[in-house]
Amino acid sequence: MQVLFDFPLVGAGGEPISFARTIHSHGCARLPPASVEQSPLRYLRRFRVGNRVVELTLEERGGRLIVRSPSRLGRNEVERVRALVARMFRFHDDLAPFYAKIAGDKMLGWASSGAGRILASPTVFEDVVKTICTTNCAWSATVRMTTALVELGGGAFPEPELLAATPESWYRDAARMGYRGPYVRSIARDVVAGTYDLESLTEPARHSDEGAEEMLLALPGIGPYGAAHVMQLLGRHRLLVLDSWTRPTYLRLTGKKRAADSTIRRAFSRYGDFAGLAFWLFLTRDWIEEA
Repeated sequence: MQVLFDFPLVGAGGEPISFARTIHSHGCARLPPASVEQSPLRYLRRFRVGNRVVELTLEERGGRLIVRSPSRLGRNEVERVRALVARMFRFHDDLAPFYAKIAGDKMLGWASSGAGRILASPTVFEDVVKTICTTNCAWSATVRMTTALVELGGGAFPEPELLAATPESWYRDAARMGYRGPYVRSIARDVVAGTYDLESLTEPARHSDEGAEEMLLALPGIGPYGAAHVMQLLGRHRLLVLDSWTRPTYLRLTGKKRAADSTIRRAFSRYGDFAGLAFWLFLTRDWIEEA
């Protein structure tokens, strides 16, 4: 298996990036076509590069992210994969101000060693579709739907063009996506038609946080929860992801019997533009053991 390239596990502000915490940062990071091997710790992911599907293995060695593949790739293919991996780990994001803010924080100080990066998909389109697949269902249904999508894509996540051309009967009968199927197909068609440029949401110069949220909320199947979830994956951390898991988890961790959403938001408002990230880290501290 050849090494394609490597990255220093350092953010744009010189802050550390924890490989382990990043690949375990949220459940969607492990949905097909991705998986995690625990010993040794590796992140496996399949990408479509041109007309073929390429499998990559990502692991940490000496503070660097090492990217390997059993496939022989041309120079242009390697550069394409490099850009996709950089997008996933959001190497251009600067979390140094957030880490400086929480360095002495009793609740979140532990995260300042590099636990704040949320792993994204290679494309915003994939993050949007997977987010829709998490709504109003058990996690097993989310896995079933995303598995069907990847099978349709020949082992990689399907491109918008394929999903736009796929008949509604496939979404209903093969993927069993329920009401989500027409939403996903509609979004794919709008992306292909150029109605929505979802990938431009990664560019702060083109879209403010408010503008990005507005575009996401305009998508069928994306409500306040979905918009907040995708915003986290975009590195826009102002909104709190409030859903049927985060609300009771917050109550359990704080020992409260009840709390309105406004109360939860107020509890994390001191973190400003990083309020949503602070909330997520508070909820997920125990997901993996920190050395």
